[in-house]
Amino acid sequence: MALFSGLLGNYTEVSPGELEQKYGAYLMPGESVQTGFKLVRDTFILTDKRLILFDHQGVTGKKTRVVSIDLDSIYDVTMETAGTGFDDSELTIHYITSPYYRANHLQTASYKFEFAKKFNIQPLYVALVSLAYENKRRING
Repeated sequence: MALFSGLLGNYTEVSPGELEQKYGAYLMPGESVQTGFKLVRDTFILTDKRLILFDHQGVTGKKTRVVSIDLDSIYDVTMETAGTGFDDSELTIHYITSPYYRANHLQTASYKFEFAKKFNIQPLYVALVSLAYENKRRING
């Protein structure tokens, strides 16, 4: 079932220990994995400092694109729960890509994650939206 879920574009949770073993070389000194999720080939990890996205490309998946999003750059999070039928749950994070968060011409981006209907995304949403709230207060304060 997990493979079928992954083929449909849904993330499944992976233990922090397993993620540290496989992706520990990408962690900064003193950084620790909080939680993480995996598709068939792609993975995203939430650490105490940032969100790391691993996009394995090509036929063999050896070519890998790694994207790092600082947790302090996340300013908004939206959640859409699964409905009836084949709907999935979605979590979208909006973050600042400009090097200076108080710049006149702020650059932003967003990233959408899809989770299987049975996965409860509410705790992840609450954690990220709480972080976004504190970030907005800090940036605008």
